Amino acid sequence: MFTTTVRKWHSYVALFIAPSVLFFSLTGAVQLFNLHEAHGGYRPPAIVEKLSSVHKDQVFAFGGHHVAGAGGGPPNDDERVAASTLMLKWFFLLVSLGLVLSTTLGIWMGLTQIRRTRLALVLLAAGTLIPVGLLLV
Repeated sequence: MFTTTVRKWHSYVALFIAPSVLFFSLTGAVQLFNLHEAHGGYRPPAIVEKLSSVHKDQVFAFGGHHVAGAGGGPPNDDERVAASTLMLKWFFLLVSLGLVLSTTLGIWMGLTQIRRTRLALVLLAAGTLIPVGLLLV
């Protein structure tokens, strides 16, 4: 009885937080390789910059990193990234993609395995709409 209750509550909590887990995993993956910052001839799409600002500063706006050379930007072209750092970034990208896959499968399982499908959909929608609404306020 206790295990069934814990499993049910785990599913409810997971459905509620899954949209945020997906968001932070995907935006974090973009930030691993500084794809949210302008450098050299590269200019990130505005949406990538704005979503990065949500990830880092919890604001849906351009951060201080949209101009090349702004503080905290990527290393200069002449600086070399150590091989171990690069391998760690690729490993974390793999972890991020695994988290996206796992979370997506968890959402599917939550929506198909819970008897209270309407509640599951409401929790998933609330987990998506509450943060979006708070950003727009």
